[in-house]
Amino acid sequence: MAKLTDDRLGTLRGNYRAGELRTTGTGSRVTSANFDDPNLIASAGLVPVSRLAEAARLTALAQQHLSVPTDKGVNAGMKVASLVTGMTAGADSIDDMAMLRHGAMPKVLHRPYAPSTLGSFLRSFAFGHVRQLDAVASRFLGTLAQRTPVTAGIDNRVLVDIDDTIIQVHGHSKQGSGYGYSGVRGLNALIATATTDQAAPVIIAQRLRKGACGSPREAARIVSDALATIRTIRGPDAATGQVLLRADSAFYGHPTISAALYAGADVSVTVRLDPRVRAAIATIPDDAWTTIEYTDAILDEITGRWVSRAEVAEIPFTAFSSRKRSEQVPGRLVVRRIPDLNAKGGEGQGTLFDTWRFHAFFTTTNPAAMDTVTADKTHRQHAIIEQVHADLKASALAHLPSGRFAANSAWLVLAVMAFNLTRAAATLTGSTSLAKATTATIRRNLIGVPARIASSARQITLHLPTRWPWKDDWARLFSSTCGPPGTVAT
Repeated sequence: MAKLTDDRLGTLRGNYRAGELRTTGTGSRVTSANFDDPNLIASAGLVPVSRLAEAARLTALAQQHLSVPTDKGVNAGMKVASLVTGMTAGADSIDDMAMLRHGAMPKVLHRPYAPSTLGSFLRSFAFGHVRQLDAVASRFLGTLAQRTPVTAGIDNRVLVDIDDTIIQVHGHSKQGSGYGYSGVRGLNALIATATTDQAAPVIIAQRLRKGACGSPREAARIVSDALATIRTIRGPDAATGQVLLRADSAFYGHPTISAALYAGADVSVTVRLDPRVRAAIATIPDDAWTTIEYTDAILDEITGRWVSRAEVAEIPFTAFSSRKRSEQVPGRLVVRRIPDLNAKGGEGQGTLFDTWRFHAFFTTTNPAAMDTVTADKTHRQHAIIEQVHADLKASALAHLPSGRFAANSAWLVLAVMAFNLTRAAATLTGSTSLAKATTATIRRNLIGVPARIASSARQITLHLPTRWPWKDDWARLFSSTCGPPGTVAT
Protein backbone atom coordinates (compact mmCIF):
# COMPACT_ATOMS: atom_id res chain seq x y z
CA MET A 1 0.00 0.00 0.00
CA ALA A 2 1.33 3.43 -0.96
CA LYS A 3 2.30 5.73 1.87
CA LEU A 4 -0.03 8.63 2.68
CA THR A 5 1.33 12.06 1.97
CA ASP A 6 1.54 14.55 4.80
CA ASP A 7 -1.25 16.67 3.27
CA ARG A 8 -3.60 13.64 2.85
CA LEU A 9 -2.84 12.41 6.36
CA GLY A 10 -3.58 15.84 7.77
CA THR A 11 -6.91 15.95 5.91
CA LEU A 12 -7.94 12.57 7.31
CA ARG A 13 -7.02 13.66 10.83
CA GLY A 14 -9.05 16.83 10.43
CA ASN A 15 -12.09 14.95 9.11
CA TYR A 16 -11.87 12.47 11.96
CA ARG A 17 -11.79 15.27 14.55
CA ALA A 18 -14.82 16.88 12.88
CA GLY A 19 -16.74 13.61 12.81
CA GLU A 20 -16.73 13.53 9.01
CA LEU A 21 -14.67 10.40 8.32
CA ARG A 22 -16.66 8.34 5.80
CA THR A 23 -16.21 4.81 4.57
CA THR A 24 -16.73 4.00 0.92
CA GLY A 25 -20.07 2.29 0.24
CA THR A 26 -21.81 3.09 3.55
CA GLY A 27 -24.74 5.33 4.31
CA SER A 28 -22.70 7.66 6.50
CA ARG A 29 -24.68 10.71 5.38
CA VAL A 30 -27.79 9.33 7.16
CA THR A 31 -28.08 11.09 10.50
CA SER A 32 -31.69 10.42 11.55
CA ALA A 33 -34.59 8.04 10.90
CA ASN A 34 -38.32 8.40 11.52
CA PHE A 35 -41.18 5.93 11.16
CA ASP A 36 -43.63 8.52 9.90
CA ASP A 37 -44.64 7.65 6.32
CA PRO A 38 -48.09 6.01 6.08
CA ASN A 39 -47.76 5.36 2.34
CA LEU A 40 -44.87 2.88 2.42
CA ILE A 41 -44.99 -0.90 2.33
CA ALA A 42 -42.03 -3.20 2.88
CA SER A 43 -43.28 -6.19 0.86
CA ALA A 44 -44.93 -5.04 -2.34
CA GLY A 45 -44.71 -8.56 -3.72
CA LEU A 46 -47.55 -9.52 -1.40
CA VAL A 47 -49.93 -7.64 -3.69
CA PRO A 48 -49.65 -10.00 -6.70
CA VAL A 49 -49.16 -13.04 -4.46
CA SER A 50 -52.31 -12.35 -2.44
CA ARG A 51 -54.18 -11.70 -5.69
CA LEU A 52 -53.04 -15.11 -6.92
CA ALA A 53 -54.27 -16.70 -3.69
CA GLU A 54 -57.67 -15.08 -4.20
CA ALA A 55 -57.80 -16.24 -7.81
CA ALA A 56 -57.07 -19.76 -6.56
CA ARG A 57 -60.07 -19.41 -4.17
CA LEU A 58 -58.11 -19.73 -0.93
CA THR A 59 -60.54 -17.60 1.06
CA ALA A 60 -63.62 -19.26 -0.43
CA LEU A 61 -62.27 -22.78 0.12
CA ALA A 62 -61.41 -22.09 3.76
CA GLN A 63 -64.78 -20.43 4.37
CA GLN A 64 -66.55 -23.41 2.81
CA HIS A 65 -64.74 -26.25 4.57
CA LEU A 66 -63.77 -24.89 8.00
CA SER A 67 -66.25 -25.05 10.87
CA VAL A 68 -64.22 -23.64 13.77
CA PRO A 69 -66.71 -22.96 16.60
CA THR A 70 -67.57 -19.82 18.59
CA ASP A 71 -66.79 -16.28 17.55
CA LYS A 72 -63.12 -17.26 17.07
CA GLY A 73 -64.10 -19.09 13.87
CA VAL A 74 -65.98 -16.20 12.27
CA ASN A 75 -64.61 -15.24 8.84
CA ALA A 76 -62.38 -18.30 8.82
CA GLY A 77 -61.53 -17.78 5.15
CA MET A 78 -60.15 -14.28 5.71
CA LYS A 79 -58.16 -15.44 8.73
CA VAL A 80 -56.61 -18.34 6.83
CA ALA A 81 -55.74 -15.97 4.00
CA SER A 82 -54.09 -13.57 6.46
CA LEU A 83 -52.00 -16.35 8.01
CA VAL A 84 -50.86 -17.70 4.64
CA THR A 85 -50.04 -14.19 3.39
CA GLY A 86 -48.00 -13.46 6.51
CA MET A 87 -46.06 -16.71 6.14
CA THR A 88 -45.39 -15.85 2.50
CA ALA A 89 -43.83 -12.59 3.70
CA GLY A 90 -41.57 -14.46 6.14
CA ALA A 91 -43.60 -14.69 9.36
CA ASP A 92 -42.57 -17.65 11.52
CA SER A 93 -44.60 -16.83 14.64
CA ILE A 94 -48.02 -15.43 15.46
CA ASP A 95 -46.53 -12.09 16.57
CA ASP A 96 -44.86 -11.75 13.15
CA MET A 97 -48.30 -11.43 11.57
CA ALA A 98 -48.17 -7.78 12.66
CA MET A 99 -46.11 -7.14 9.53
CA LEU A 100 -49.38 -7.21 7.56
CA ARG A 101 -50.57 -4.04 9.34
CA HIS A 102 -47.63 -1.70 8.82
CA GLY A 103 -47.69 1.46 6.72
CA ALA A 104 -50.06 1.28 3.77
CA MET A 105 -50.49 -2.49 3.96
CA PRO A 106 -54.17 -2.29 5.06
CA LYS A 107 -54.85 -0.30 1.89
CA VAL A 108 -53.48 -2.96 -0.46
CA LEU A 109 -54.55 -6.07 1.51
CA HIS A 110 -58.15 -6.68 2.46
CA ARG A 111 -58.66 -6.65 6.23
CA PRO A 112 -55.39 -8.03 7.65
CA TYR A 113 -56.18 -9.35 11.10
CA ALA A 114 -54.31 -8.57 14.30
CA PRO A 115 -51.91 -11.24 15.62
CA SER A 116 -54.01 -11.72 18.76
CA THR A 117 -57.10 -12.49 16.65
CA LEU A 118 -55.20 -14.99 14.51
CA GLY A 119 -53.72 -16.64 17.61
CA SER A 120 -57.17 -17.09 19.16
CA PHE A 121 -58.38 -18.56 15.87
CA LEU A 122 -55.61 -21.17 15.79
CA ARG A 123 -56.07 -22.13 19.43
CA SER A 124 -59.72 -22.95 18.70
CA PHE A 125 -58.74 -25.78 16.35
CA ALA A 126 -59.36 -29.43 17.12
CA PHE A 127 -58.06 -32.41 15.15
CA GLY A 128 -61.18 -32.46 12.98
CA HIS A 129 -60.60 -28.84 11.98
CA VAL A 130 -57.02 -29.70 11.04
CA ARG A 131 -58.36 -32.40 8.70
CA GLN A 132 -60.72 -29.80 7.24
CA LEU A 133 -57.71 -27.56 6.66
CA ASP A 134 -55.97 -30.50 4.95
CA ALA A 135 -58.88 -30.62 2.52
CA VAL A 136 -58.49 -26.89 1.90
CA ALA A 137 -54.75 -27.32 1.22
CA SER A 138 -55.25 -30.11 -1.33
CA ARG A 139 -57.99 -28.20 -3.17
CA PHE A 140 -55.96 -25.00 -3.05
CA LEU A 141 -53.04 -26.78 -4.72
CA GLY A 142 -55.45 -28.07 -7.36
CA THR A 143 -56.67 -24.57 -8.22
CA LEU A 144 -53.08 -23.26 -8.24
CA ALA A 145 -52.23 -26.03 -10.71
CA GLN A 146 -55.05 -24.84 -12.97
CA ARG A 147 -53.86 -21.22 -12.95
CA THR A 148 -50.07 -21.66 -12.92
CA PRO A 149 -47.51 -24.19 -14.21
CA VAL A 150 -46.56 -25.15 -10.65
CA THR A 151 -47.29 -28.83 -11.44
CA ALA A 152 -46.31 -28.79 -15.12
CA GLY A 153 -45.78 -32.30 -16.46
CA ILE A 154 -47.93 -34.00 -13.84
CA ASP A 155 -49.71 -36.00 -16.55
CA ASN A 156 -46.42 -37.77 -17.21
CA ARG A 157 -44.08 -39.38 -14.70
CA VAL A 158 -44.47 -38.14 -11.12
CA LEU A 159 -42.03 -38.83 -8.30
CA VAL A 160 -43.66 -38.84 -4.87
CA ASP A 161 -41.31 -38.62 -1.88
CA ILE A 162 -42.30 -39.18 1.73
CA ASP A 163 -40.16 -38.48 4.79
CA ASP A 164 -40.40 -37.01 8.25
CA THR A 165 -38.39 -34.43 10.15
CA ILE A 166 -38.14 -33.22 13.74
CA ILE A 167 -39.10 -29.59 14.40
CA GLN A 168 -37.25 -28.60 17.54
CA VAL A 169 -39.21 -27.01 20.37
CA HIS A 170 -38.16 -25.75 23.78
CA GLY A 171 -39.83 -26.23 27.14
CA HIS A 172 -42.32 -28.78 28.43
CA SER A 173 -45.51 -26.86 27.64
CA LYS A 174 -45.70 -27.98 24.00
CA GLN A 175 -48.34 -30.68 23.77
CA GLY A 176 -47.00 -33.83 22.13
CA SER A 177 -43.34 -32.82 22.21
CA GLY A 178 -40.80 -35.52 22.96
CA TYR A 179 -37.49 -37.07 22.01
CA GLY A 180 -37.53 -39.04 18.78
CA TYR A 181 -34.92 -40.72 16.63
CA SER A 182 -32.80 -37.55 16.40
CA GLY A 183 -32.41 -37.11 20.16
CA VAL A 184 -33.85 -33.59 19.87
CA ARG A 185 -36.96 -32.52 21.74
CA GLY A 186 -39.59 -31.57 19.23
CA LEU A 187 -42.61 -32.53 17.15
CA ASN A 188 -42.51 -34.82 14.13
CA ALA A 189 -43.70 -33.47 10.76
CA LEU A 190 -44.42 -36.01 8.01
CA ILE A 191 -44.76 -34.61 4.49
CA ALA A 192 -45.11 -35.96 0.97
CA THR A 193 -43.92 -34.08 -2.11
CA ALA A 194 -44.54 -34.46 -5.82
CA THR A 195 -41.87 -33.71 -8.43
CA THR A 196 -42.15 -33.86 -12.21
CA ASP A 197 -39.62 -33.62 -15.00
CA GLN A 198 -40.69 -29.99 -15.58
CA ALA A 199 -41.50 -28.69 -12.10
CA ALA A 200 -39.85 -28.40 -8.71
CA PRO A 201 -41.31 -30.20 -5.68
CA VAL A 202 -44.65 -29.16 -4.23
CA ILE A 203 -46.09 -30.54 -1.00
CA ILE A 204 -49.19 -32.67 -1.53
CA ALA A 205 -49.78 -34.11 1.95
CA GLN A 206 -48.68 -33.36 5.51
CA ARG A 207 -49.28 -34.41 9.10
CA LEU A 208 -47.87 -33.26 12.45
CA ARG A 209 -47.24 -36.05 14.97
CA LYS A 210 -45.92 -36.29 18.49
CA GLY A 211 -42.16 -36.08 18.77
CA ALA A 212 -41.54 -39.60 20.08
CA CYS A 213 -43.54 -41.42 17.38
CA GLY A 214 -41.98 -43.80 14.89
CA SER A 215 -41.46 -42.65 11.32
CA PRO A 216 -43.98 -45.03 9.67
CA ARG A 217 -46.87 -44.03 11.91
CA GLU A 218 -49.80 -42.82 9.74
CA ALA A 219 -47.57 -43.09 6.66
CA ALA A 220 -50.12 -45.25 4.85
CA ARG A 221 -52.79 -42.57 5.28
CA ILE A 222 -50.42 -39.87 4.04
CA VAL A 223 -49.54 -41.97 0.97
CA SER A 224 -53.23 -42.47 0.20
CA ASP A 225 -53.95 -38.74 0.59
CA ALA A 226 -50.96 -37.78 -1.56
CA LEU A 227 -51.85 -40.10 -4.42
CA ALA A 228 -55.49 -39.00 -4.27
CA THR A 229 -54.34 -35.39 -4.64
CA ILE A 230 -52.34 -36.30 -7.73
CA ARG A 231 -55.35 -38.03 -9.27
CA THR A 232 -57.47 -34.95 -8.57
CA ILE A 233 -54.95 -32.58 -10.14
CA ARG A 234 -54.59 -34.78 -13.20
CA GLY A 235 -58.33 -34.94 -13.73
CA PRO A 236 -60.45 -37.87 -14.89
CA ASP A 237 -59.58 -37.58 -18.58
CA ALA A 238 -55.84 -36.90 -18.31
CA ALA A 239 -53.12 -39.31 -19.35
CA THR A 240 -51.95 -41.51 -16.50
CA GLY A 241 -48.18 -41.48 -16.39
CA GLN A 242 -46.18 -43.54 -13.95
CA VAL A 243 -46.28 -42.52 -10.27
CA LEU A 244 -43.29 -43.69 -8.24
CA LEU A 245 -43.24 -43.52 -4.43
CA ARG A 246 -39.74 -43.13 -2.96
CA ALA A 247 -38.94 -43.56 0.71
CA ASP A 248 -36.15 -44.62 3.05
CA SER A 249 -35.94 -47.81 5.11
CA ALA A 250 -38.14 -46.47 7.92
CA PHE A 251 -41.12 -46.79 5.59
CA TYR A 252 -40.33 -50.29 4.35
CA GLY A 253 -43.44 -51.96 5.71
CA HIS A 254 -46.51 -53.65 4.34
CA PRO A 255 -49.04 -50.91 5.24
CA THR A 256 -47.15 -48.14 3.43
CA ILE A 257 -46.20 -50.16 0.35
CA SER A 258 -49.61 -51.78 0.00
CA ALA A 259 -51.28 -48.33 0.19
CA ALA A 260 -49.14 -47.14 -2.73
CA LEU A 261 -49.75 -50.27 -4.79
CA TYR A 262 -53.49 -50.15 -4.10
CA ALA A 263 -53.55 -46.58 -5.47
CA GLY A 264 -51.77 -47.70 -8.65
CA ALA A 265 -48.27 -46.39 -7.91
CA ASP A 266 -44.92 -48.16 -8.05
CA VAL A 267 -42.56 -48.07 -5.09
CA SER A 268 -38.83 -47.57 -4.59
CA VAL A 269 -38.08 -48.05 -0.90
CA THR A 270 -34.78 -48.62 0.87
CA VAL A 271 -34.64 -51.94 2.74
CA ARG A 272 -32.88 -52.79 5.95
CA LEU A 273 -29.97 -55.21 5.60
CA ASP A 274 -31.56 -58.03 7.57
CA PRO A 275 -30.31 -61.64 7.19
CA ARG A 276 -32.75 -62.38 4.38
CA VAL A 277 -31.65 -59.38 2.34
CA ARG A 278 -27.97 -60.16 2.95
CA ALA A 279 -28.54 -63.73 1.80
CA ALA A 280 -30.16 -62.45 -1.38
CA ILE A 281 -27.24 -60.09 -2.04
CA ALA A 282 -24.77 -62.97 -1.62
CA THR A 283 -26.38 -64.78 -4.55
CA ILE A 284 -25.56 -62.00 -7.04
CA PRO A 285 -22.79 -63.25 -9.40
CA ASP A 286 -19.62 -61.20 -9.78
CA ASP A 287 -20.22 -60.51 -13.48
CA ALA A 288 -23.65 -58.97 -12.79
CA TRP A 289 -22.26 -55.74 -11.30
CA THR A 290 -22.23 -52.56 -13.44
CA THR A 291 -20.17 -49.46 -12.64
CA ILE A 292 -22.15 -46.23 -12.30
CA GLU A 293 -21.63 -42.50 -12.16
CA TYR A 294 -20.89 -41.80 -8.52
CA THR A 295 -18.69 -39.65 -6.34
CA ASP A 296 -15.23 -39.22 -7.95
CA ALA A 297 -16.29 -41.23 -11.02
CA ILE A 298 -14.52 -40.59 -14.36
CA LEU A 299 -16.06 -41.23 -17.79
CA ASP A 300 -13.78 -43.18 -20.15
CA GLU A 301 -14.41 -41.45 -23.48
CA ILE A 302 -13.02 -44.37 -25.50
CA THR A 303 -15.16 -47.13 -24.02
CA GLY A 304 -18.02 -44.91 -22.88
CA ARG A 305 -18.00 -46.56 -19.46
CA TRP A 306 -17.66 -45.02 -16.03
CA VAL A 307 -14.47 -45.70 -14.11
CA SER A 308 -15.89 -45.80 -10.61
CA ARG A 309 -15.63 -47.76 -7.41
CA ALA A 310 -19.44 -47.90 -7.13
CA GLU A 311 -21.38 -50.70 -8.82
CA VAL A 312 -25.01 -51.78 -9.03
CA ALA A 313 -26.81 -55.05 -9.69
CA GLU A 314 -30.28 -56.46 -9.19
CA ILE A 315 -32.08 -59.74 -8.52
CA PRO A 316 -35.75 -60.73 -8.31
CA PHE A 317 -37.08 -60.34 -4.79
CA THR A 318 -40.37 -60.91 -3.00
CA ALA A 319 -41.10 -58.51 -0.16
CA PHE A 320 -42.91 -59.64 3.00
CA SER A 321 -42.52 -63.33 2.18
CA SER A 322 -43.39 -64.21 5.78
CA ARG A 323 -46.95 -62.94 5.28
CA LYS A 324 -49.71 -64.86 3.54
CA ARG A 325 -49.36 -65.19 -0.21
CA SER A 326 -51.93 -62.52 -1.06
CA GLU A 327 -49.92 -59.93 0.90
CA GLN A 328 -46.53 -60.75 -0.62
CA VAL A 329 -45.19 -58.22 -3.11
CA PRO A 330 -42.96 -59.37 -6.01
CA GLY A 331 -40.40 -56.96 -7.40
CA ARG A 332 -36.69 -56.27 -7.76
CA LEU A 333 -33.94 -55.83 -5.22
CA VAL A 334 -31.50 -53.25 -6.59
CA VAL A 335 -28.17 -53.20 -4.76
CA ARG A 336 -25.41 -50.60 -4.87
CA ARG A 337 -22.00 -51.47 -3.45
CA ILE A 338 -18.92 -49.37 -2.71
CA PRO A 339 -15.59 -50.53 -1.28
CA ASP A 340 -15.33 -50.66 2.48
CA LEU A 341 -11.92 -49.01 2.66
CA ASN A 342 -9.35 -50.22 5.17
CA ALA A 343 -8.45 -47.37 7.49
CA LYS A 344 -4.97 -48.87 8.05
CA GLY A 345 -4.25 -49.49 4.38
CA GLY A 346 -1.62 -46.76 4.32
CA GLU A 347 0.24 -48.44 7.19
CA GLY A 348 0.97 -51.59 5.21
CA GLN A 349 -2.04 -53.45 6.54
CA GLY A 350 -3.55 -54.74 3.28
CA THR A 351 -6.60 -56.94 2.77
CA LEU A 352 -6.74 -60.47 1.37
CA PHE A 353 -9.94 -59.72 -0.55
CA ASP A 354 -12.20 -56.75 -1.30
CA THR A 355 -14.91 -55.93 1.20
CA TRP A 356 -17.98 -53.92 0.29
CA ARG A 357 -20.66 -51.78 1.83
CA PHE A 358 -24.12 -52.38 0.40
CA HIS A 359 -27.17 -50.18 -0.04
CA ALA A 360 -30.28 -51.99 -1.25
CA PHE A 361 -33.77 -50.88 -2.14
CA PHE A 362 -36.90 -52.68 -3.25
CA THR A 363 -38.77 -51.51 -6.33
CA THR A 364 -41.78 -52.66 -8.31
CA THR A 365 -40.95 -50.66 -11.44
CA ASN A 366 -40.93 -52.36 -14.83
CA PRO A 367 -37.34 -53.31 -15.84
CA ALA A 368 -38.16 -52.43 -19.44
CA ALA A 369 -39.06 -48.87 -18.43
CA MET A 370 -36.35 -48.40 -15.78
CA ASP A 371 -33.19 -50.51 -15.92
CA THR A 372 -30.88 -51.15 -12.99
CA VAL A 373 -28.68 -48.07 -13.40
CA THR A 374 -31.65 -45.75 -13.98
CA ALA A 375 -33.54 -47.19 -11.03
CA ASP A 376 -30.57 -46.58 -8.73
CA LYS A 377 -30.06 -43.02 -9.96
CA THR A 378 -33.76 -42.25 -9.59
CA HIS A 379 -33.88 -43.67 -6.08
CA ARG A 380 -30.88 -41.62 -4.93
CA GLN A 381 -32.72 -38.43 -5.96
CA HIS A 382 -35.15 -39.10 -3.09
CA ALA A 383 -32.84 -36.81 -1.09
CA ILE A 384 -34.58 -33.82 -2.71
CA ILE A 385 -37.19 -33.96 0.05
CA GLU A 386 -34.51 -32.94 2.54
CA GLN A 387 -34.28 -29.63 0.69
CA VAL A 388 -38.00 -29.13 1.19
CA HIS A 389 -37.59 -29.84 4.92
CA ALA A 390 -34.79 -27.27 5.11
CA ASP A 391 -36.87 -24.78 3.14
CA LEU A 392 -39.80 -25.07 5.54
CA LYS A 393 -37.57 -24.77 8.60
CA ALA A 394 -35.99 -21.64 7.15
CA SER A 395 -39.46 -20.13 6.77
CA ALA A 396 -42.71 -20.65 8.65
CA LEU A 397 -41.59 -23.82 10.45
CA ALA A 398 -38.68 -22.10 12.17
CA HIS A 399 -41.02 -22.20 15.17
CA LEU A 400 -44.19 -23.98 16.22
CA PRO A 401 -45.82 -21.02 17.93
CA SER A 402 -48.49 -22.52 20.17
CA GLY A 403 -48.54 -24.77 23.20
CA ARG A 404 -51.55 -26.63 21.77
CA PHE A 405 -50.93 -29.54 19.45
CA ALA A 406 -53.92 -28.88 17.19
CA ALA A 407 -52.87 -25.25 16.69
CA ASN A 408 -49.38 -26.34 15.69
CA SER A 409 -50.87 -28.96 13.35
CA ALA A 410 -52.87 -26.20 11.66
CA TRP A 411 -49.72 -24.07 11.50
CA LEU A 412 -47.97 -26.86 9.55
CA VAL A 413 -50.81 -27.04 7.01
CA LEU A 414 -50.77 -23.25 6.61
CA ALA A 415 -46.99 -23.33 6.11
CA VAL A 416 -47.48 -25.92 3.36
CA MET A 417 -50.02 -23.71 1.61
CA ALA A 418 -47.64 -20.74 1.84
CA PHE A 419 -44.84 -22.89 0.39
CA ASN A 420 -46.95 -23.99 -2.58
CA LEU A 421 -48.29 -20.46 -3.13
CA THR A 422 -44.78 -18.99 -3.18
CA ARG A 423 -43.60 -21.59 -5.67
CA ALA A 424 -46.67 -21.04 -7.87
CA ALA A 425 -46.02 -17.30 -7.91
CA ALA A 426 -42.42 -17.90 -8.99
CA THR A 427 -43.55 -19.98 -11.97
CA LEU A 428 -45.53 -17.01 -13.30
CA THR A 429 -42.33 -15.00 -13.76
CA GLY A 430 -41.19 -17.20 -16.62
CA SER A 431 -37.80 -17.58 -14.95
CA THR A 432 -36.56 -21.16 -14.84
CA SER A 433 -34.17 -20.43 -12.00
CA LEU A 434 -36.82 -18.73 -9.84
CA ALA A 435 -39.31 -21.52 -10.49
CA LYS A 436 -36.91 -23.94 -8.81
CA ALA A 437 -35.45 -21.57 -6.22
CA THR A 438 -35.89 -21.80 -2.47
CA THR A 439 -38.59 -19.86 -0.67
CA ALA A 440 -35.99 -17.49 0.79
CA THR A 441 -34.71 -16.60 -2.69
CA ILE A 442 -38.21 -16.06 -4.06
CA ARG A 443 -39.07 -13.91 -1.06
CA ARG A 444 -35.95 -11.79 -1.50
CA ASN A 445 -36.40 -11.29 -5.25
CA LEU A 446 -40.16 -10.98 -5.62
CA ILE A 447 -41.89 -10.36 -2.29
CA GLY A 448 -39.55 -8.23 -0.18
CA VAL A 449 -39.69 -5.25 -2.56
CA PRO A 450 -40.37 -1.88 -0.87
CA ALA A 451 -42.87 0.44 -2.49
CA ARG A 452 -44.72 3.70 -2.00
CA ILE A 453 -48.40 3.87 -2.84
CA ALA A 454 -50.16 6.74 -4.57
CA SER A 455 -53.93 7.04 -4.92
CA SER A 456 -55.75 8.72 -7.77
CA ALA A 457 -59.37 8.30 -8.86
CA ARG A 458 -59.77 5.47 -6.35
CA GLN A 459 -56.95 3.57 -8.02
CA ILE A 460 -53.70 2.68 -6.23
CA THR A 461 -50.33 2.82 -7.99
CA LEU A 462 -47.22 1.19 -6.58
CA HIS A 463 -43.97 3.13 -6.99
CA LEU A 464 -41.08 0.68 -6.66
CA PRO A 465 -37.32 1.36 -6.44
CA THR A 466 -35.34 1.96 -9.60
CA ARG A 467 -32.67 -0.50 -10.71
CA TRP A 468 -34.32 -3.42 -8.89
CA PRO A 469 -32.33 -6.40 -10.22
CA TRP A 470 -35.40 -8.60 -10.69
CA LYS A 471 -37.84 -5.96 -11.93
CA ASP A 472 -38.67 -7.87 -15.12
CA ASP A 473 -39.57 -11.01 -13.17
CA TRP A 474 -41.65 -8.95 -10.75
CA ALA A 475 -43.42 -7.15 -13.62
CA ARG A 476 -44.37 -10.45 -15.25
CA LEU A 477 -45.76 -11.75 -11.96
CA PHE A 478 -47.73 -8.53 -11.44
CA SER A 479 -49.17 -8.50 -14.95
CA SER A 480 -50.17 -12.17 -14.62
CA THR A 481 -52.13 -11.59 -11.43
CA CYS A 482 -53.09 -7.91 -11.31
CA GLY A 483 -53.13 -6.94 -14.96
CA PRO A 484 -56.31 -6.04 -16.86
CA PRO A 485 -58.56 -8.96 -17.80
CA GLY A 486 -58.14 -10.41 -21.24
CA THR A 487 -60.62 -9.75 -24.02
CA VAL A 488 -63.38 -12.24 -24.71
CA ALA A 489 -63.80 -13.38 -28.28
CA THR A 490 -67.27 -12.87 -29.72
